[in-house]
Amino acid sequence: MAERNDKFLGTYFDRDAVIRMAEVIAILSWVVAGFYALDLLVGVGVYLLQYMRGLIVGMGFTGNLQNFLYILEPALRGILYFAGLQAASKGLLIFLDIEDNTRRAARHD
Repeated sequence: MAERNDKFLGTYFDRDAVIRMAEVIAILSWVVAGFYALDLLVGVGVYLLQYMRGLIVGMGFTGNLQNFLYILEPALRGILYFAGLQAASKGLLIFLDIEDNTRRAARHD
């Protein structure tokens, strides 16, 4: 039986390199999420320590809320970075599937 060759010479990219790139992007998205989660934990920890030690004195509700929002804002940015990197990783795989499906459909018709 003849061996099937899935490599088409008319492609402008290396399929294995694209898959490796998608895997690296997915791993980097988790690294970015970890850094932003650590940043959030440190920020909340410092804020709580400052509050317990009495360093935050004379601030009303809105002042405390604004300080907490300053801590929360980078974490929300991190969520968006994570989602964007995950979308890029999955998008590369989707494009590879579309390309493969299009070539397969063109060969069978």
